[in-house]
Amino acid sequence: MKSKQTIWLFDLDNTLHNASAAVFPSIATNMTRYITQVLADANHPSDPTTVEELRVGYLKRYGATLKGMIIHHGVNEKDFLREAHQFDHLPDLLKKERGLSKILARLPGKKILFTNAPQDYSQQAIRHFNLHRHFAAHIAIENMRVHGKSHPKPSKPYLRKLLAQHGWQASQCILVEDSVANIVAAKQIGIRTVMVTGHGQHVQQKSISASADITVKSVFELPRRLRQLRLA
Repeated sequence: MKSKQTIWLFDLDNTLHNASAAVFPSIATNMTRYITQVLADANHPSDPTTVEELRVGYLKRYGATLKGMIIHHGVNEKDFLREAHQFDHLPDLLKKERGLSKILARLPGKKILFTNAPQDYSQQAIRHFNLHRHFAAHIAIENMRVHGKSHPKPSKPYLRKLLAQHGWQASQCILVEDSVANIVAAKQIGIRTVMVTGHGQHVQQKSISASADITVKSVFELPRRLRQLRLA
């Protein structure tokens, strides 16, 4: 009996490129401006310390600042994502790595872009890197919903929904990520995992190896580590 096709679920920021270098600082500035305005309009404290605690705190608690802002402040998802991802010229912030396309081509199976970034930004980024042809599907934060509510990574309910929708078994999937929380959630439902550590992380994380099947500094290591993922 033929084994099922491997499904690669690739994160984008700090996994396929170094977002900490320029993209994340720009997004943080945009989010800070937006959150400050939301709090001020509601007559809530909007000083820099309060805003930063909310921005980072919601990211740690929910996996995305957006979800916390929706739950606790009733913001509009589209407004938040638009304001947080406004860039004067995005290509100036994106750092290409030569040879990445060849690395993805060497990985057997179907590749899915699976990111807590919004659709427009992640689509632009993946095209800028000329990687779009490697991905059979693109799952952005707007798509991650359960019963109509936002469920970004590390939502286990959304991961289960994703598997059920496509008829995938958890054991045939491999999540490639820089986030400990996302790795842990995926492992808990039986998805194999690769932890990418080389680009730095936008939230200080502990236990960098987490419970990942393998830990790599870069996705460039993946082809020679396939045996450890039971693919070679």
